[in-house]
Amino acid sequence: MSDSIVIIPTYNEKENLEKMVRKVFSLDKDFHILIVDDGSPDGTAAIVKKLQTEFTDQLHLEERSGKLGLGTAYIHGFKWSLKRNYQYIFEMDCDFSHNPEDLIQLYNACAKDGADLSIGSRYKSGVNVVNWPMGRVLMSYYASAYVRIITGMDIRDTTSGFKCYTRKVLETIDLDAIKFKGYAFQIEMKFTACKFGFNIVEVPIIFTDRQEGESKMSGGIFKEAIFGVIQMKMKSWFRKYQK
Repeated sequence: MSDSIVIIPTYNEKENLEKMVRKVFSLDKDFHILIVDDGSPDGTAAIVKKLQTEFTDQLHLEERSGKLGLGTAYIHGFKWSLKRNYQYIFEMDCDFSHNPEDLIQLYNACAKDGADLSIGSRYKSGVNVVNWPMGRVLMSYYASAYVRIITGMDIRDTTSGFKCYTRKVLETIDLDAIKFKGYAFQIEMKFTACKFGFNIVEVPIIFTDRQEGESKMSGGIFKEAIFGVIQMKMKSWFRKYQK
């Protein structure tokens, strides 16, 4: 039984799914994977089921009916993982923008170096982004800066979706109270962990834009992050955070 589960939400990822699963399972550290698929019409879930015959105890699948949002996919995965005995619970994209080999760095930051939450950070040591157009790099970088100003978080990459949570963080946060569904979900989870006083560490990574499949990014996702963060900050003034 592994102590670590990697949650990967999917929607139309047939080009990347098998390669990602095999890469994670080839690492020196033993990880399990939970795929949360939102009814992909391209047959992503069928690929997972075929791979489960080979990776019987390591690969898990939760199927949902339709696109219900990135945040709800992760919340679903968190609750599923907390019912099992996993101590380290990871978030990762399926499109190889997150290098699976960096899972070990994130794990070590928590398991060996004492972090409660480790973040794969594009902006901890400069701007480490490959294959993004300059406009998108600037939008992402300054969105993170904006979030830092509003929230007061000392985190360079506030929107990163590549993370390792220790079990106690997810047990402490009221997952049903997390409201954002898009990429602002990533901000809200970090902000809540900060308010509870958890030790958060950023691990520098190189982010490489997807080579196959279609991006799920949209202008609406960034609008949620930009405007929602003010509301999130204001609500925090009236809430108590106690472990």
